[in-house]
Amino acid sequence: MRLPLYQVDAFTDQLFAGNPAAVVPLRQWLPDAVMQKIAAENNLAETAFILPDGEGWAIRWFTPEAEIDLCGHATLASAFVIANFLEEGAGLIRFSTQVAGELRVTRQGERYSLDFPARPGAATAVPDGVLTALGAAQPQAALAARDLMLIYERDEQVAVVTPDFAALARTGQKIIITAPGEDVDFVSRFFAPSVGIAEDPVTGSAHCTLIPYWAERLGKTELTARQISARGGRLWCRLDGQRVHIAGHAVLYLEGTIHV
Repeated sequence: MRLPLYQVDAFTDQLFAGNPAAVVPLRQWLPDAVMQKIAAENNLAETAFILPDGEGWAIRWFTPEAEIDLCGHATLASAFVIANFLEEGAGLIRFSTQVAGELRVTRQGERYSLDFPARPGAATAVPDGVLTALGAAQPQAALAARDLMLIYERDEQVAVVTPDFAALARTGQKIIITAPGEDVDFVSRFFAPSVGIAEDPVTGSAHCTLIPYWAERLGKTELTARQISARGGRLWCRLDGQRVHIAGHAVLYLEGTIHV
């Protein structure tokens, strides 16, 4: 079987930055084990599999080790592939998902805006072992949603964190760390070694929790954000009730064929 493969750098307008995602268009679902092996072979943070579904597309996301419930950058990458190769010129793309409901992506010039569910966090204690594994100071506050979010006073505190990834994986936590930014409203980093992602370069789904927090704290619904990983990425964000809008650019890196 020959399957098309695209690799797209998401949340950036430059190659070799942002977050790379693989996108594999299908005509029918492959066995889960095969999709998982393809994701492991690609060895990117996420591989998205997309399939025509009525007037839209069904989407599923796999890390090298597990299927996940929601992924922002691979959804942006999938919309980029659809708009530029599969349905050229498409301005609104609908995705059906297994867990996260319907997702929409709107093309806005050179940007793609994701319409995702808001996932506000609730105050929580930091689980034992997390700060030691992160190599991080005590945060100002901690919130729990799908991910554990730790809030710091300064962006330098986020930038200098150097985790012990093996120890962090043993905690089983997916962790966002965040602080106010200098040239943006807030910065963040994201770690999920328990599902095969040591540090994710740019994490759209984490902003489902970041945006509600910073919108309330800063008293505004439109925000700019930067994920300060080594590759880095820029996001334009908006809170809209129970939804968040997360916009960014995308760049094609690779187009090829998988033989399975």
